[in-house]
Amino acid sequence: GMPIARGEFEVLLLANNCTDATADAARCLAPQLPFPLTVIERNLPAESATAGGARRAAMNEAADRLAIRRAAGVILTTDADSAVSPAWFAANMRHLTEGADCVAGYVDAEPTEIVGLGPAFLRRGRLEDTYLSQIAEIYARCDPRPHDPWPNHRVSSGASLAVRLAVYRAVGGLPPNALGEDIAFTDLLDRHGFKVRHALDVSVVTSCRLDGRATGGAADTMRHRRDVPNAECDDDLEPALRTLRRAVMRGFLRKAWQEKLVEQALRRMSYVPERSAASFEFNDIWAELSRCHPSLRRDRPLRPSELPRQIAMAHLILHHLRAMTAARADRSHRAELSDPEVAS
Repeated sequence: GMPIARGEFEVLLLANNCTDATADAARCLAPQLPFPLTVIERNLPAESATAGGARRAAMNEAADRLAIRRAAGVILTTDADSAVSPAWFAANMRHLTEGADCVAGYVDAEPTEIVGLGPAFLRRGRLEDTYLSQIAEIYARCDPRPHDPWPNHRVSSGASLAVRLAVYRAVGGLPPNALGEDIAFTDLLDRHGFKVRHALDVSVVTSCRLDGRATGGAADTMRHRRDVPNAECDDDLEPALRTLRRAVMRGFLRKAWQEKLVEQALRRMSYVPERSAASFEFNDIWAELSRCHPSLRRDRPLRPSELPRQIAMAHLILHHLRAMTAARADRSHRAELSDPEVAS
């Protein structure tokens, strides 16, 4: 929301395989803009002319431009059908300054468009948003990450990502996935030990259009859910008790890994890996446990009709988790007061 100094950033628009006047319209607008705009037109081959392929090409181009200038730099990416908030740039930069390596912003639907999808779609969206927020808090309390504290969210979308140039280069750039490249990218960063912040104060509004170019993308998903109101939710939405079990086990394992007690922790969870887990990174250990442990195998995804019951269950779980957090904080405060050195 504050004025940004001239030269602080530039915008690069990559128009891939376009058959309309996108590039020409952008070039006509450029002289009126208070920042430099570079428009690049590309005809990507069929295997790369995907949502992920186009984003990777654009981000690689941005990285190369920063490298030529010998700038440390940050790459921020959004979508052509999205509008960033007035404070988007400043909020992203603040989180990066505070220590994040990558910032995943919150993506909301364009209000006037989502209303047009009908009351059933709106109700489904409200239920999913409520439950996703509860899941995020359960994970934040059971498996706390200092660099991504609550309140946060669980969305990794190319509509709002910011990453340091050095970090982008360190992992080889955006994965070459046709779809889901954004989630794959933040997962890759996490596996390499980089800090991904899922910030609620970094936000964009995105279109609810139903005629997207990417087969199997967001437009296809929304159209299917409009036409089939009780269609399955995303895989990330599990029953509340199973979510709690997964979050507790992951938090327990992470703490054990940090204390170099992972072998003992795995035995307590009645799981013996085929090879020693002591030398593995946490994400590798957790991935194997998630794949093989019977308590962590995923069932079919939930349906919207099942969400009210799960939301009620999650509400009870969070009531107890918050009480436990408050009790721990109170004990810590009492311990500090009873310490003569602290008291003095």
